[in-house]
Amino acid sequence: MCELRRYIIKKILLAIPVLLGITIIDYLLMSLAGNPLEMMAGPRITQEAIAFKAEKLGLDQPFLVQYFTWLGQVLQGNLGYSYKSYEPVSDMIASRIGPTLLLMGVSMLVALLIAIPGGIYSAVHRYKKRDFAVVTASFFGSSIPSFFLALILIYIFTVRLGWLPSSGMATPGTGGDFLDVARHMVMPVLVLAVSLAGSNIRYIRSAVLEILEMDYLRTAKAKGIGRFLTINKHALRNALLPIVTVIGMQIPMLFGGAVIVEQIFSWPGLGLVAMNAITGRDYPVIMGVCLLSAVVVLVANLLTDIVYALVDPTIKY
Repeated sequence: MCELRRYIIKKILLAIPVLLGITIIDYLLMSLAGNPLEMMAGPRITQEAIAFKAEKLGLDQPFLVQYFTWLGQVLQGNLGYSYKSYEPVSDMIASRIGPTLLLMGVSMLVALLIAIPGGIYSAVHRYKKRDFAVVTASFFGSSIPSFFLALILIYIFTVRLGWLPSSGMATPGTGGDFLDVARHMVMPVLVLAVSLAGSNIRYIRSAVLEILEMDYLRTAKAKGIGRFLTINKHALRNALLPIVTVIGMQIPMLFGGAVIVEQIFSWPGLGLVAMNAITGRDYPVIMGVCLLSAVVVLVANLLTDIVYALVDPTIKY
């Protein structure tokens, strides 16, 4: 346990320079995209007014000066203010991270509920028609673009059948009870879960197939403990390591994929805020979302390593 604690502390210390490097690259790319004040240019806005605004916001300073000014504010707990709405960026993120985490968490849960039984079923019936059917479905799920699947679902369940709402998190004018929120979540969750499940099924299938060839599993079968316990207790437990790796890698991907889905379904989360900030060149909001995304990636990697130790006690750090 002490080794694991030292390993966690070491990972956190190593994450600090990595996080700084990510923010530098993000800030540089954002600066190269153009000055947000260029969008203010017009017949009613003078160049003097734009120059005054740039000086007030510090956008007339060199790149490094702007970056270290932003970094100094972040270290003081201030992510800045939006150039468009003048809201504190920290408040904008705090008010919208809940819907994003809800959407991500439910999507990941649904994807695992589909992928784990599907992957095990495919591995147990390998090279049979049922195996080919599951693998084909997994390829279809991981290959279809999220925006295309979202548009198909909207056309079928909203336009044609009128069963499900296509935008928002709750019906306007209502309190947004559990059933109402659940109805609004069905399509965005399905879009994200289909893509994740499609990839996870193949990983789980490969991991279980490898374990099924092990000698100790043949011994378990020979003892007559039953097929169900042999697969779901012995085989699945030892196949969890690659599965945990995949899940840890997919958390950041899920965080990024939610941006497109939230935009299509007008889900009031960070994705919608990020897209509006990018189109409006709202520097503080973009950097706030990028900083949060980087932290999510680093925390996901750290949690993956910790789960490794819980799943496989033989791992030494």
